[in-house]
Amino acid sequence: MPSSRTGRPPVQRAPRRPAPVRPVRENPVRRLLDRARKAWDRPLTAYYLILGGSLLITVLGLVMVYSASQITALQMSLPGSYFFRKQLLAAAIGGILLYAASRMPVKLHRALAYPILAGAVFLMILVQVPGIGHAVNGNQNWLSVGGPFQLQPSEFGKLALVLWGADLLARKQDKKLLTQWKHMLVPLVPVGFLLLGLIMLGGDMGTAIILTAILFGLLWLAGAPTRLFVGVLSVAGAIGAILIRTSPNRMARLACIGATEPRSGAADCWQAVHGIYALASGGIFGSGLGASVEKWGQLPEAHTDFIFAVTGEELGLAGTLSVLALFAALGYAGIRVAGRTEDPFVRYAAGGVTTWITAQAVVNIGAVLGLLPIAGVPLPLFSYGGSALLPTMFAVGLLIAFAREEPGARAALAVRQPRFGRKRGAGGPAGPRRWNTMRRRATVARSSGER
Repeated sequence: MPSSRTGRPPVQRAPRRPAPVRPVRENPVRRLLDRARKAWDRPLTAYYLILGGSLLITVLGLVMVYSASQITALQMSLPGSYFFRKQLLAAAIGGILLYAASRMPVKLHRALAYPILAGAVFLMILVQVPGIGHAVNGNQNWLSVGGPFQLQPSEFGKLALVLWGADLLARKQDKKLLTQWKHMLVPLVPVGFLLLGLIMLGGDMGTAIILTAILFGLLWLAGAPTRLFVGVLSVAGAIGAILIRTSPNRMARLACIGATEPRSGAADCWQAVHGIYALASGGIFGSGLGASVEKWGQLPEAHTDFIFAVTGEELGLAGTLSVLALFAALGYAGIRVAGRTEDPFVRYAAGGVTTWITAQAVVNIGAVLGLLPIAGVPLPLFSYGGSALLPTMFAVGLLIAFAREEPGARAALAVRQPRFGRKRGAGGPAGPRRWNTMRRRATVARSSGER
């Protein structure tokens, strides 16, 4: 061993230990966003959003209809739960329609397009026959079904236009005819204007606006060129302007946009202003369920067109934002279904239904907030009215059926195993027998000697 200059052996130094590698701390916000993104991209996300969102809106709507309609029912010398019971019956029938539509194959939906369109046109013509049609709030658009039940055929016209228009455009796309503007417009636009004319004969401007939005949504999904789209929009806008200018009632509704006093010039803005009062008095968490003040005769149509205002007063900003979030989730899921499918009929139908529900929600909520004129349309799945609820729930069933038919969703649903009970094999009754988890565990326990 070599020695140092002093003659002593060199001192042996212990080798340095490597510094421990500290794990990189992951940003919790980024981790949460990554999990949310992965959950958002799952195959069944759209399916669960449509099913859960629509059911939550319907259930919350039933609660608010019961709360908002009690005073109106008592003022009419009716039981306090009168409107709620009718809405509950309509929701039960609508639930059956939703389930049936969600289980129907796409071919059956396409086969129903023409019968539904023919039935809707016939009923809308029947409304204009004297002695058969009934007027409600100045609009001649109701049929008496029997007893206290009435039917509004124009609501079924929305469903008819969606199904028939989607089937028409899908067949033309298969034949590669949508590159010609005449095939894109004819007969879709003439039939749409026929439905609009029948609706406007009864004076229902609000439903006509929603039907126009559905028509433009179908044209946009079909890839209509900008000049063609603008041309049809200009014609519809000119007709709408004429209809508004020739009606003092519609001009008064325009004058009430942003009004803060019950009287705005020559217009009576009582309903619009008291809707704002209801929202303003709700605060963050509201005055409590059933504790609305405006529904005591101050706010007209509290359980129908202005139920969103009562929701804001009783449930506050938290309640109204929850309703908006549910509609946003439903709209996103519908757009996702329309964007991911390869079937042209599914794309047009899903886009048409999404345009219908979204546009109607925007028109209703915009009127309550004083940003749009009062159009007299209900909040989808939420407001009182069986005629509006039944076709809307059938349309939601369409979206559920389309979401189930996505390739990823179909595969995810196929591999799901029941937790309890026997699962049939692929070959039917003669297939392999698969017993439930509890029985399998008991067998393993007995073979291993467990007690």
